[in-house]
Amino acid sequence: MTNAKQWAWAWHRQGLDGSQAGKDSAAMLAETGWVRSVGGANPYLSLFARAGLRRDQVDADVAQASIHELPVVRGCTYVLGAEDFPWALQLGTGAAEATVKVLHRLGVEQAEVDSLAEQTLAVLQERGPLDPKDLKNSLGDAVRSLGEEGKKKGASTTLPTALGLLQADGRIRRVPVNGRLDQQRYAYQAWGLEPSGLSDQQARAKVMEKYLHWTGGATLKQSQWFTAFTVAQSKAALADVAAVENDGVWMLPGDHDAYQDFKAPEDEQIQLLAGTDGLFLLKRNASDFLAEEDRDRSVLGEKSLALTADLPDHPIVDRGQIIGLWQYDPGQEEVVAWTFKKPTAAVSKRVSEVEAYIRQDLGDFRSFSLDSPASRQKRIDALRAAQG
Repeated sequence: MTNAKQWAWAWHRQGLDGSQAGKDSAAMLAETGWVRSVGGANPYLSLFARAGLRRDQVDADVAQASIHELPVVRGCTYVLGAEDFPWALQLGTGAAEATVKVLHRLGVEQAEVDSLAEQTLAVLQERGPLDPKDLKNSLGDAVRSLGEEGKKKGASTTLPTALGLLQADGRIRRVPVNGRLDQQRYAYQAWGLEPSGLSDQQARAKVMEKYLHWTGGATLKQSQWFTAFTVAQSKAALADVAAVENDGVWMLPGDHDAYQDFKAPEDEQIQLLAGTDGLFLLKRNASDFLAEEDRDRSVLGEKSLALTADLPDHPIVDRGQIIGLWQYDPGQEEVVAWTFKKPTAAVSKRVSEVEAYIRQDLGDFRSFSLDSPASRQKRIDALRAAQG
């Protein structure tokens, strides 16, 4: 990705050009891609930037399960729409099953895991949503502590594995206690989602088709990062969707011609996005969206932006090109923004709009569950210094 047209093509496919305005959350996620959730505010800002949705509407959609946070590709949690729930969960079963193997190495038999899963489901069906502490208390001796050796292997008890298996096949779901996606406190409740009816290969082909649509094209390696498919599985999925390859980039049939006819917008289109926004995270290639003259920029004396796998701050973006960085300072209730060049009126306007949105709807803008104002204060101070 080296020019304005390529940046704008990805921008367009991600719906950041205004094409998703007015759509509901499920429709937007289906069209532009699942949104990564790690206990931070990215899901909210992604939906606000593309469709103008406010937090109360998003929370209502979560409560109604028209969208939901589920463990899907790589076993990682994304927010996605209801039409994708069954087959997307199917893609995450391997990660759930891998934790069972850890328990086996710790001397836990499969029968014990299966029994705990069944007892967990029965408790949730009887008592309704429970947080992990109450659930563990209800299950009593059915949950086994695995001691120091288990802690070293990331499995202090048998309960998380049972919960993971139940989530992976849709028998339970994890719901935010206070209804918010950016505050990582959860309860579990019985669900009973119907299976997808697809084979594993069909599910892999389905997500490959969506992924290539969301990104506008990707390399084999980039698709593997997102899906965690083997080379053989990836090539089979690409063949199933009749993807075509051009200079190492795989695209859906027709997208090559669509790209040739595509014209980048002439006027500014400014967005403040999260560092985990799909524009960058789907292919994990944020540095590709930097102009050559900006690739060596850094703050706090760290290595250049072009050499970081993930951005140190949230990006300010114009038609796909990263033109600056920002953080939110909840103490001052303001966005602290640094642009590589003098900010235009359009940039200043969008900064003010996002600042008001965060202040009114979110209260803070956390990158992930353990993010805090204190942990990002140095970044905030560095951006303020860079402004000057």
